[in-house]
Amino acid sequence: MNNAPANPSVPELSGSQSEGWSQKKWLAVVAIIFAAHVAVIFAFGEKKQIVPRPVTNVPDLKLTDDSGELLALDDPTLFALPHLEGFAGTAWIVAPHVQFHRQDWTEQPRWLPLPAENLGATFRQFMQTNFFAAQPFDFKPEAKLNAPPPVEPAPAQNSTLQIGGALAQRKLFNEINPPSLPYNDVIAPSKVQVLVSAAGNVDSAVLLPSENSFEAAGRADIGDTNALQIARTLRFAPAKDLTVGQMIFNWRTIPMTTTNDNPDAH
Repeated sequence: MNNAPANPSVPELSGSQSEGWSQKKWLAVVAIIFAAHVAVIFAFGEKKQIVPRPVTNVPDLKLTDDSGELLALDDPTLFALPHLEGFAGTAWIVAPHVQFHRQDWTEQPRWLPLPAENLGATFRQFMQTNFFAAQPFDFKPEAKLNAPPPVEPAPAQNSTLQIGGALAQRKLFNEINPPSLPYNDVIAPSKVQVLVSAAGNVDSAVLLPSENSFEAAGRADIGDTNALQIARTLRFAPAKDLTVGQMIFNWRTIPMTTTNDNPDAH
């Protein structure tokens, strides 16, 4: 079998030529064609300066001023108010021009008199009509006297009762003489709150607590017990309503003497 080509005059193309042009070749051809177009435009183009055409046959618009007679008739105040176009507009609107002439007034200076004999007269008159108290200079002040120490009141000779509050307005029928209590120390006052009926009887008697710790330490049962007993036995004058009040018992104490039996003394 013969493998020779059918047309021996046509040469056989290689693998690289049968594929076509590369991308670089195509870009080079496009650049050459673009440069050729630009060269032809600059070579054969017209280089005359462009001149604008004159405008002809165009409508012309012109604004009129206020001097037109037709426009003056459109003014609604033409006949209602004084107007320059009215029959007396010149007399009402246009004021006559008055020429102003400035006058420069000058006057010679007139100095105020200043007599030397009147200098200080105002101050002298003020000092004569105003008197000021003289302040003596005391370089040796008086000695301050020391006050004597307070004299403590003498102890009460008897126990007392004080009635306070609204109950003090009611008369007490009983004659109160609280007894002196046998105790070797001072007893703090006993405070009792009582409720007195309208008939005058003591319906309730309650012992009030102490106001501070010192008073609480000085209280004794003998004083509180006697205060409650005496408060329940009191009788007051009749009244319309119940009355609440306080009773304060100030106790006087009597020291108790203790004797020890000594067999050698007999």
